[in-house]
Amino acid sequence: MRLLLVEDEPRLARSLSQGLRAEGYAVDVAGDGVSGLEQALSTSYAAIVLDLMLPRLNGYRVCQQLRRAQNPVPVLILTAKNGEYDLAEALDCGADDFLSKPFSYVVLTARLRALIRRGAGGRPAHLTVGDLTVDPAARRCTVGTDQLRLTGKEFGVLECLARRAGQAVPKTEILDAVWDSAFRGDLNIVEVYIANLRRKLTTAQADCTIETVRGHGYRLTP
Repeated sequence: MRLLLVEDEPRLARSLSQGLRAEGYAVDVAGDGVSGLEQALSTSYAAIVLDLMLPRLNGYRVCQQLRRAQNPVPVLILTAKNGEYDLAEALDCGADDFLSKPFSYVVLTARLRALIRRGAGGRPAHLTVGDLTVDPAARRCTVGTDQLRLTGKEFGVLECLARRAGQAVPKTEILDAVWDSAFRGDLNIVEVYIANLRRKLTTAQADCTIETVRGHGYRLTP
């Protein structure tokens, strides 16, 4: 699941992006409003974390232009401002939620999960394949009634396959969905995570399997 973080303070951007990646999200980072708007309009994101006081184009205008372009992506505003008029203006510009700095990282991630649930756009809240259930918003996976413990990247790969259960998903699409745009590693990293998932699904006696589709990618089937 891919997020966009638009934040011009390098230390905060680095800290937030590292934390969100550790949660299993792919995170793209933009350091100014114009770059953030361009990325938001050209790439599909599950949610955007947007600072208000940005160079070149402020967060209010970024959000406003997104909505004018009929882009429904959930937007969480981050700001050092905390007045009621600032909150009202952010919401009037089309933001979905508002968090004042300094903020709790636990609260930030909880609000992001809530936005992603609400902004699913008709997608199922839970993905089910055999006795495997994947809850993308809660980042939780179960086999029957037992929780399947996965790393963030393992969860992302399994979610990507579960969203297209029964279909062959190319390695490149898995990489795009789970790793952010800054990734410059080997495409075969996907194979490592597929092998880990197969082992964990087998250990859990899950009623589903990940098949290799030669020359194309992988398919999750019951």
